[in-house]
Amino acid sequence: MSRLFFVLLLIVFTGIFECVAQKKPVPVIFDTDIGPDYDDVGAIALLHAFADGGEAKILATTGSNQYSNIAAVLSVFNTYFNRPNIPVGVCKGKAPNLSCNQKWDSVIISKYPHAVRTNDDAMNAVALYRKTLAVQPDKSVTIITVGFFTNLADLLNSTPDQFSSLTGSELVNRKVKRLVSMAGRFPSGNEFNVDRNIPASKKVFADWPTEIVFSGWEIGSKIFSGLPLINNNAIQNSPVKDVFAISIPMNEQDRNGRMSWDETAVLIAVRGWEKYYSAHRGRIICNDDGSNLWNDKGKGHRYVVEKMPVQDVSALINRLIQHQPVKK
Repeated sequence: MSRLFFVLLLIVFTGIFECVAQKKPVPVIFDTDIGPDYDDVGAIALLHAFADGGEAKILATTGSNQYSNIAAVLSVFNTYFNRPNIPVGVCKGKAPNLSCNQKWDSVIISKYPHAVRTNDDAMNAVALYRKTLAVQPDKSVTIITVGFFTNLADLLNSTPDQFSSLTGSELVNRKVKRLVSMAGRFPSGNEFNVDRNIPASKKVFADWPTEIVFSGWEIGSKIFSGLPLINNNAIQNSPVKDVFAISIPMNEQDRNGRMSWDETAVLIAVRGWEKYYSAHRGRIICNDDGSNLWNDKGKGHRYVVEKMPVQDVSALINRLIQHQPVKK
């Protein structure tokens, strides 16, 4: 055989190996209380950056907070990143209703285009979950929740419908690979996302049938983001930049940037925690007062612990939230 033949054979096998080794995008449903805080804005920016890089596929975005602008706000960011057709779901039943304290929501809704105008134009979040999950391959979907557990508890309680003959718990068990959550303090404490809807938190912590990975309050509280973004003069007409530019000056504790809780959940949901964190196995317990404990002897849950230096994770998140939309 000629040398050329062996060279061609090597090229073919190298190409096959690279195709096998290349990771497929992580299918994601993003559930957020976006509004009361603005680290959710950084989180959705990260998620779209990962989607543009081929690391994630955004199946749906849902709001776990019932305030009036949440559907439009989600639509603004999906549209800005050239994904206006990503479905938006909102709570149609009983849920926390917490408005945007810094009022940036009204600013970006008036300034930027969005396909979903009001909460009435959005799907019921549980119906959207069921519709989305039903058509996905088994054990394929990663759910990211960076807000309250309202939608997830309601999903577990849901009954068969036009989308699936399975109960909510059965559907989650079949279709979901992992739930990644920004919630809790570890190994114990009080945290906002848990104690705003205690019954929902207790339901999910007790009955969720797949693995749950938690990025706790103590992780994101040391990571500050936003200043490089608002100081980047090359970025103009960005709702992400507008939110940070409006909000950071309003609070003295944000003078070094906003604490980045929700961004860490997106990071480990898409890229995994192994490079950035170690993970402690066990099981979370939600007390009646909304505080949480950790049972080292339990199974099915993990919470992450710092491994990569905080300044390195901060630099990564600050770079990712400056990502600009990719033209389709």
